[in-house]
Amino acid sequence: MRGRVVLVTGGTDGVGWALAQRLVDEGARVVVCGRDEARVARVGHHLADSGLALRADVTDAEDCARVVEGTLERFGRLDALVNNAGRSLALAVAQASDDEWRADLELKVIAAQRLARLCWSALIENGGSIVNVLAISARTPGANSTPTAASRAAGLALTKALSREGAPHGVRANAVLIGLIESGQWERRAALSGESLEDFYRRRAREDQVPLGRFGRPEEFADLVSFLVSPRASYLTGVGISLDGGLSPAI
Repeated sequence: MRGRVVLVTGGTDGVGWALAQRLVDEGARVVVCGRDEARVARVGHHLADSGLALRADVTDAEDCARVVEGTLERFGRLDALVNNAGRSLALAVAQASDDEWRADLELKVIAAQRLARLCWSALIENGGSIVNVLAISARTPGANSTPTAASRAAGLALTKALSREGAPHGVRANAVLIGLIESGQWERRAALSGESLEDFYRRRAREDQVPLGRFGRPEEFADLVSFLVSPRASYLTGVGISLDGGLSPAI
C-alpha cells in the first residue's frame, strides 16, 4: 500500500481506527473523518504526517465534499474509499418512525453513494477501490431489525452496481458484512450489565450461537479490509464477504 491514499469514514474509533492504523503500517496515507471533535483531534495527532483527520458528518453534503477536496489537496490522489460510518438502529416495524427510516437511509445509503460519486473520478484515475462496511443482516434480516437491515441490503445492491459500473475503468467495489465485533458500543453494554468485558463477550457469543464461539477483533476486520483495498485483491470485485465467525446462515 506504499504511496496509496485511503479515505475511511467513521475512522476515528473502533474498527475504522483499527483499519487506519493497519493501513499506515502498510505504508498508506490515510484520511479519516468522524463527528466527534475530541476524537478527531486525538487521531490527527497520532497520524501526524501519515495522514489527516477531519471532523465531518457524512450526512452533510458540504462536509463530504470538503473531506474529498481536503484529501486531494493534501495528497494529490485517492486510491480507495471505505464507507464505514454507521450505527445500528434495529426496531420492530411498528416502532420505527418515518424520521428514523429517513435518517438511517441517509446515513447508510445516501452518504455512501454521495462519497462514491465525489471520489469516482479520482478512483478511475488510479484504478482504485471502494469497500462498503455493512452487516450480516443485509442478507439475513431477523425480526425487529428495521430499518438497519433494509439499509444494509440497499448497501449491498449499491456495492454490486458500483462494481459493474467501475469494472471497465479498473475500479473495484466490495462489501464486508460484519457480525459481532468487539467495539465501544459492546463495552458500554458490558458496563451496564455489571459483567467483566471478557465474561460479557463470552456470554453473548454463546447466546447468539456464534460457531467460532467468540466475538471478532477489530484487527481481524482491519486485516480483511486492508487486503480488499490493496493490489492483492485486484481480481476481486462485486462480492460481499461475511466477517462473523460463521454466524450468518447465508453463504
